[in-house]
Amino acid sequence: MKIASLDYDEYLARVQTFHGTLAPGLIIGGFMVDAAMKNLPPGDFFDAISETAICLPDAIQMLTPCSIGNRWLKIFDYGKFAITLYEKYGGQGIRVYVDPARLEQWPEIKNWFMKLAPKNEQDTEKLLDEIKRAGSSIVGMHSVQVKHEHLKKKKMGPSGICPVCGEAYPLRDGDTCRPCRGDIPYESTGSNSGGA
Repeated sequence: MKIASLDYDEYLARVQTFHGTLAPGLIIGGFMVDAAMKNLPPGDFFDAISETAICLPDAIQMLTPCSIGNRWLKIFDYGKFAITLYEKYGGQGIRVYVDPARLEQWPEIKNWFMKLAPKNEQDTEKLLDEIKRAGSSIVGMHSVQVKHEHLKKKKMGPSGICPVCGEAYPLRDGDTCRPCRGDIPYESTGSNSGGA
């Protein structure tokens, strides 16, 4: 059994190393990426969309050249277990998702996916066995056309020095950087020590 170009056990070893645990979602994600790659429309270059920030972006980054860092992977966090691989210039692609209707014959996967049982009551060994046996049979897929506005890459543009914090930031954000205007994920910031 293969997932993309990797033997199943080799993929599991990479999941363990990359993700830190044998996450069921990342294993299923491997089958999803594999199914998408086998059904891609013609073209030499493709980008990816993940409709969740959980597990699936890691599967995409492990099995394709698409990553968050090179911006070939976009995350639209709708909380849906779905990915799309698409031709990066024209936007023709294939969307792959876990199809709840296909989980009826896989009770452990259904319990995990639909969160029908608390994690501590799930049988991880049975779950992983079902995932391996189910493979891509639990996914649905259909062709999509990615909207034009999502095909263009936003350019960084010129940088400047924020007059409030003294750090470099993209001038497209305005007269000061976004964090100095309150768009920051921290409760408070420490003093600027000038080093990491």
